[in-house]
Amino acid sequence: MPSPAGISGSDAVSRALEIVLASLDDSKAENIVSIDIQRKSSLGDYMVVASGRSHRHVAAVSDHLLKALKDAGFGTARVEGLAGADWVLIDSGDVIVHVFRPEVREFYNIEKMWMAPDLGEETLH
Repeated sequence: MPSPAGISGSDAVSRALEIVLASLDDSKAENIVSIDIQRKSSLGDYMVVASGRSHRHVAAVSDHLLKALKDAGFGTARVEGLAGADWVLIDSGDVIVHVFRPEVREFYNIEKMWMAPDLGEETLH
């Protein structure tokens, strides 16, 4: 995903994360968690996990976030799961957002996996 014109890479990531967190907060998303995944994966720099109270709330939170990212110049993010609204994945490039219904979030518990400590360089696979 291209960064907005005139913004350097790290500034664009910080700005995208700021927009994501503000949008989720404005939409009354619950239990918002931001996880730095820069040293864990090449998928992105941050993963944000949040909950909506119902299918309708998850869909509304997701729609609001997609609009906020587009309005800020981050283009159209890739999105999966919006039709069912149990678990919506929004990939804006550097920031990946998961919006869950609470029981679905509890079942998958993806925060636990991504918050695990970094493995050392000498770790054998």
